[in-house]
Amino acid sequence: MSGTSSPEAVKKLLENMQGDLRGLSLECRKKFPPVKEAAESGIIKVKTIAARNTDILAALKENSSEVVQPFLMGCGTKEPKITQLCLAAIQRLMSHEVVSEAAAGNIINMLWQLMENSLEELKLLQTVLVLLTTNTVVHDEALSKAIVLCFRLHFTKDNITNNTAAATVRQVVTVVFERVVAEDERYKDTIEQPAAVQGNSNRRSVSTLKPCAKDAYMLFQDLCQLVNADAPYWLVGMTEMTRTFGLELLESVLNDFPQVFLQHQEFSFLLKERVCPLVIKLFSPNIKFRQGSSTSSSPAPVEKPYFPICMRLLRVVSVLIKQFYSLLVTECEIFLSLLVKFLDADKPQWLRAVAVESIHRLCVQPQLLRSFCQSYDMKQHSTKVFRDIVNALGSFIQSLFLVPSTGNTSVTPNQTGSNASGSTGSAQTNPGVLGMGGGATVLPAFEYRGTWIPILNVTVQGSAKATYLEMLDKVEPPTIPEGYAMSVAFHCLLDLVRGITTMIEGELGEAETVNQTTTETTSLPAQASERQDLQSVSDQSDKELVNRAVWEEMVNACWCGLLAALSLLLDASTDEAATENILKAELTMAALCGRLGLVTSRDAFITAICKGSLPPHYALTVLNSTTAALSSKSYSIQGQNVQMISPSSESHQQVVAVGQPLALQPQGTVMLTSKNIQCMRTLLNLAHCHGAVLGTSWQLVLATLQHLVWILGLKPGVGGALKPGRAVEGPSTVLTTAVMTDLPVISNILSRLFESSQYLDDVSLHHLINALCSLSLEAMDMAYGNNKEPSLFAVAKLLETGLVNMHRIEILWRPLTGHLLEKVCQHPNSRMREWGAEALTSLIKAGLTFSHDPPLLQNQRLQLLLLNPLKELSNISHPDIRIKQLECVLQILQSQGDSLGPGWPLVLGVMGAIRSDQGESLIRTAFQCLQLVVTDFLPTMPCTCLQIVVEVAGSFGLHNQELNISLTSIGLLWNISDYFFQRGEIIEKELNKEEAVLQKQAEEKGVLLNRPFHPAPPFDCLWLCLYAKLGELCVDPRPAVRKSAGQTLFSTIGAHGTLLQHSTWHTVIWKVLFHLLDRVRESSTTADKEKIESGGGNILIHHSRDTAEKQWAETWVLTLAGVARIFNTRRYLLQPLGDFSQAWDVLLDHIQSAALSKNNEVSLAALKSFQEILQIVSPVRDSEKPDTPPAINVSVPVVVGTTTATSLGRSFMRTDSIGERMGRYNGSELPVVTDEIEDLNLWWAAWNSWYRIGSESTKPPINFDKLTFIPSQPFLTALIQIFPALYQHIKTGFSMDDLQKLGVILHGAVSVPISSDASPFILPSYTEAVLTSLQEAVLTALDVLQKAICVGSENMQIMYPAIFDQLLAFVEFSCKPPQYGQLETKHIANAKYNQIQLFAPAEWVALNYVPFAERSLEVVVDLYQKTACHKAVVNEKVLQNIIKTLRIPLSLKYSCPSESTWKLAVSSLLKVLSIGLPVARQHASSGKFDSMWPELANTFEDFLFTKSTPPDNLSIQEFQKNESIDVEVVQLISTEILPYANFIPKEFVGQIMTMLNKGSIHSQSSSFTEAEIDIRMREEFSKVCFETLLQFSFSNKVTTPQEGYISRMALSVLLKRSQDVLHRYIEDERLSGKCPLPRQQVTEIIFVLKAVSTLIDSLKKTQPENVDANTWAQVIALYPTLVECITCSSSEVCSALKEALVPFKDFMHPPASKVQNGES
Repeated sequence: MSGTSSPEAVKKLLENMQGDLRGLSLECRKKFPPVKEAAESGIIKVKTIAARNTDILAALKENSSEVVQPFLMGCGTKEPKITQLCLAAIQRLMSHEVVSEAAAGNIINMLWQLMENSLEELKLLQTVLVLLTTNTVVHDEALSKAIVLCFRLHFTKDNITNNTAAATVRQVVTVVFERVVAEDERYKDTIEQPAAVQGNSNRRSVSTLKPCAKDAYMLFQDLCQLVNADAPYWLVGMTEMTRTFGLELLESVLNDFPQVFLQHQEFSFLLKERVCPLVIKLFSPNIKFRQGSSTSSSPAPVEKPYFPICMRLLRVVSVLIKQFYSLLVTECEIFLSLLVKFLDADKPQWLRAVAVESIHRLCVQPQLLRSFCQSYDMKQHSTKVFRDIVNALGSFIQSLFLVPSTGNTSVTPNQTGSNASGSTGSAQTNPGVLGMGGGATVLPAFEYRGTWIPILNVTVQGSAKATYLEMLDKVEPPTIPEGYAMSVAFHCLLDLVRGITTMIEGELGEAETVNQTTTETTSLPAQASERQDLQSVSDQSDKELVNRAVWEEMVNACWCGLLAALSLLLDASTDEAATENILKAELTMAALCGRLGLVTSRDAFITAICKGSLPPHYALTVLNSTTAALSSKSYSIQGQNVQMISPSSESHQQVVAVGQPLALQPQGTVMLTSKNIQCMRTLLNLAHCHGAVLGTSWQLVLATLQHLVWILGLKPGVGGALKPGRAVEGPSTVLTTAVMTDLPVISNILSRLFESSQYLDDVSLHHLINALCSLSLEAMDMAYGNNKEPSLFAVAKLLETGLVNMHRIEILWRPLTGHLLEKVCQHPNSRMREWGAEALTSLIKAGLTFSHDPPLLQNQRLQLLLLNPLKELSNISHPDIRIKQLECVLQILQSQGDSLGPGWPLVLGVMGAIRSDQGESLIRTAFQCLQLVVTDFLPTMPCTCLQIVVEVAGSFGLHNQELNISLTSIGLLWNISDYFFQRGEIIEKELNKEEAVLQKQAEEKGVLLNRPFHPAPPFDCLWLCLYAKLGELCVDPRPAVRKSAGQTLFSTIGAHGTLLQHSTWHTVIWKVLFHLLDRVRESSTTADKEKIESGGGNILIHHSRDTAEKQWAETWVLTLAGVARIFNTRRYLLQPLGDFSQAWDVLLDHIQSAALSKNNEVSLAALKSFQEILQIVSPVRDSEKPDTPPAINVSVPVVVGTTTATSLGRSFMRTDSIGERMGRYNGSELPVVTDEIEDLNLWWAAWNSWYRIGSESTKPPINFDKLTFIPSQPFLTALIQIFPALYQHIKTGFSMDDLQKLGVILHGAVSVPISSDASPFILPSYTEAVLTSLQEAVLTALDVLQKAICVGSENMQIMYPAIFDQLLAFVEFSCKPPQYGQLETKHIANAKYNQIQLFAPAEWVALNYVPFAERSLEVVVDLYQKTACHKAVVNEKVLQNIIKTLRIPLSLKYSCPSESTWKLAVSSLLKVLSIGLPVARQHASSGKFDSMWPELANTFEDFLFTKSTPPDNLSIQEFQKNESIDVEVVQLISTEILPYANFIPKEFVGQIMTMLNKGSIHSQSSSFTEAEIDIRMREEFSKVCFETLLQFSFSNKVTTPQEGYISRMALSVLLKRSQDVLHRYIEDERLSGKCPLPRQQVTEIIFVLKAVSTLIDSLKKTQPENVDANTWAQVIALYPTLVECITCSSSEVCSALKEALVPFKDFMHPPASKVQNGES
């Protein structure tokens, strides 16, 4: 107000007032002097006030009656000009608020008069308005008068005045009520005691009200009276009034000043008592009216509804409901029911339109709707108002379709094809609407069964902007454009949904946050059933329960109607925006129902969206089950099931995709429209944003999506994301470009949908997973029994869901993997299976690589959980699944190998689960994994898993698919063993720790610890498992595997065996090695002898391996050799074990059975092993050989420093050397040979085995055929070679019996023939005098024996004779080779070497025994030289035996197989005799040699006068050599025998003499040529004989007459014989005349002549006393005979004769005297 009270403004006011008064006085000067005077006095009055008062305005107000008076008088003149001037002046005063109450009353009275005179009506209104608005001085009667004045002006004939008056009335009414508000504001601090209002006892009891309120009360009460056509109480003077205006005023007051009615009980009372009944009464015509009903139907004529009143009533109702609902609950129920009724189809169109608009106004006020619900729907016996409103809207919309306003029924409802007529028909009916956009644009519209209703843009979302409720100027009902009502109803629904959902969700959100703070629950469970989780103690939760009940009731009340209407609209919509809105409404409702846990309604909405997504009539069980109860035509609003009715045509929807339905037997194709795609996107949106509340309806959503994805041809790609792909079969999916661009978006949303599952709570997530699983089951059922492309949607999405929920994988892992494992991966359809496996393996890999919290390494349970499905896959037999599984393992190893920890057993289990029958590629992949493990990951895995690695590697060895894998796996086992060796200590520690834990657990449970090889320490068990595995591989059916495994097993034991505890060796020997030997022996002996043609493919097999038996033989060889080597090199470990001797026996038994097997290779190898365990091959390296001879220290390797001999010479990195290990075993001292007796027993066991092998193998078979097995030479050689070493250990107890046994074996061995196939390799050519190695061995054996006897004790020396016997037996072989059973052997020269017929049965060839016999002979001689004097040798007549043996070759002489034999025999005889004869003489008296002499004599006889003739081709030199040998023999007789004749039996000497006699004159055979005769005569020999004879006769003193007699007799015989020969020659010569005599005779005579000359020479040399006179006589008697020979014609004879005659000169001396003669 500062503007009007400033000094300038006041000054100006005074000036204006004076000006006005002056003007007034001027105007009235002539006609109206009183007025003039008043004006003039007024001027003075004003001036006076101005001069006297400081507060001029206040003074003016006090005197305002006087100041105003002149102007009032001016108005009274009724002169227009004056009146206008006065009114202007009055208004100026009013505007400066200088009018008092009294003055105001005067002014109003004056205005009333003007009004009655109809003067200056507009100015009047203006003045009233200024008066009432500038201040509050006008009250009560004055006020009512002013108001009435305005009303009266409203009903003038002048339109402008009427309208201005109407506006003024409105403003005045407003002012009245504004004053009440201001008044309340002023007094709001003073608390007043409201007086009790006595009901309606006195309508005008308003004494309690303050002034302004009282005015307002009176005014409002009168307005009601007026509208009701009753007389007003306060507005006195009203003449007429219209209902419409009254209703408008009522509405504006109610709308603008609700607080007045709510704060003052008096006003509230008015509302209840006056307004509501009034409204209800006024509504009655509308209620009763039925369009089209004939008047005759009701007795009284029905008042027609009147648009202006009806419309205004609805506006009032809207306000009442909006503002005073809380006061007027019952009344509102009536109003709302009326509104609903107005929507009925039989009401006029305009009525329905305004009713819909009114309802729209309600729909945008969710809190109001909530109140309805609380007040009506939730009360027991109340109308379900809220439900009715929604249902009414639904029915309304439906009725609009079913009762077309234009009668456009040309299209029958069921006709889906003829769309053109429908749309054009409706277009023609409404040209105005279409005209706007020209014919080209398609208007947004709904179309249903031929009814076409355009959608008009009636309102902005969220505000109810009514059109017809605002038509206050219309009196006649307007024409409603087509589609208007539908559009409003449509918006009602949308706003209703939006409002409710926003409100409830807002409240829900608040409630949740409150709950989070007050209670400790983490989130408000969406399901009502889980409400008990909350603490209901706090008021908060009570309120919460109340609220929830309201929310649920609201949703329950409205969802059926909404769904019915929305579904119908969705179906009918042809406009994308409309469709979008409908879908959004359905979506928000579904989400809300979900949040509130209202399953039925949620599912119903979702079903609707789902159905909208799919083509019409699409058979999808999940959706149809909800609507199965209804027939396709029924359509129910109140019911819960809403059948979707197919659109009458598809013309308004662009078909964007054609695809195949996902069904068992797809019938043709289905089409998707853009609306379907829109619905699909909504569905995706729903799932994406509201997944948490979908619960079981995930099933619906996903099933639908699956079908859509299928129709659109999206196929899963990596990670489960769906990408546009081609269907494999069937007509290809046809997609328009529109949808093609959409597809990536859709597929992206699909992926994001499942990505967002990570934000779902656990329960929702489970719902999702369950839904996917059951979808997947359906897809699988569909894919059974046909190889059609299956729907992989569910599997792909399970994968995607799993991948994004890795952070809480535990909660969904079991259902997820369980489904994939048990169902999908085992499905017969390969594509389905493959995806199942893909999903599973991807999940496992992702799970392992995900950075969990806590990390996997600390969460072993989770790790095992993740890996378990991988292992479970092993139960599935499909190879494609297994390949995936193994590829996964490989990838896991490559990425996670280091951190698998406790997961190793599972991973290894997967590799180990591969069976041989599962195909090569599987095995190969699995093996690749294993190789990776062995090369890279052994150090990272827990040591307890090492055993599994061994098992798995072993199992690959046994796979028979691929040889290379088996062999490589054996290599892996070797690598593993190497690893064990290098990391031994660490592994041992870890295993022992683990063992202790297990032991403890076992004790607690009271069970025994159960693991293989139990008592052994865990580290040793690991080794034993390794050995056992290799052992199994050693008996694999494939030879290559056996060989490799065997080599590896023995190398491992050899290299790393020292790491084992001492006691464990027991297990190694018995459970591993002997077990293996048994199995190999069994397999070898039962192996097939059939020939194997080729080794698979075109590999040729060598003939030495061309039967299974031969292949097994190799294995047997390898195994036996390996075991023997271990026994040898680890003797020092094995011997201290308790049962070493049993083990030894078992080993010997194996060696024996192998040696006696009918297979050369095995038997020979057995002997090699035998040699090895006897340590013929000493294990001590050269550098470390002990100084002691090996005979003493064979069984213990000597420890030098800390290293010791091992078979492989491997340096041990372990700190504990074997020395220390030994120390551990035996306390402190080094192992010594365990006691002697035990040791001896071992060696004697070996001897017995050797003897059994020898006797069995050399015993000739009883009958022979082609297949008879005859031991080979190398075998026999090896056998005999074993003896010397064995003998070293048993010599102390070696008895005669044993020697006998040995002899049998040696003899047998030498007798065995050889196959002619082998002979070129074994035998020297016949002419070479070389021993075979077997013969060498035999001699070596005997040599060892004799050497041992030599140094042995006395009682051993009795064995010499036996040795001689043995050797002599061999010597005989030179002349008669031994027989081998009944076998016919050929002489080597006659054996064919079957080079050409390789496979002809071999012939058997006797060996060339001559060199052997000869060597034996040499040995005999040597031995005899050493042992001739031994008692045993003397006693056992060894010499006689030697002679007896030598007699054989000597007597054969030239008939011997080899010439060298008899020569050697002679020289040997000479050597032996040279030693033996003195011994014989020595023992002459004992008679021990008596039987020898005749033998010797016979031997000489047989040799010197042999019956065999020399070969024809014998050269002269040879003959001379041979003769010289004969001469040597005679010389031996002359030197060694004859001189000692007195020690020698006479018979013997006699025999010798006779022999010499015979030799001295020897008549040769006649076979010689002339030239050679003198040589062949053995003249030299005869001469020696002769000389010896003579010497023997004369040179010795005759000791006994007997001897002399012998020599004389010998001489006389000689001489007499000479005489005879000469005589006969002479006779023959004479008779023959000229003919020469036979050569023989000539030779003889020559020899005789030479003999005579020799004899005379000898006699001359002899001591004269030794010669008998008689002898001389005989000699001289020869002379005449010789002389007679002179006439012979042979020059040879002559020369011999000359020689013979010459010595006679010695006899020619003069005859002596008789005396002398007598003396001599």
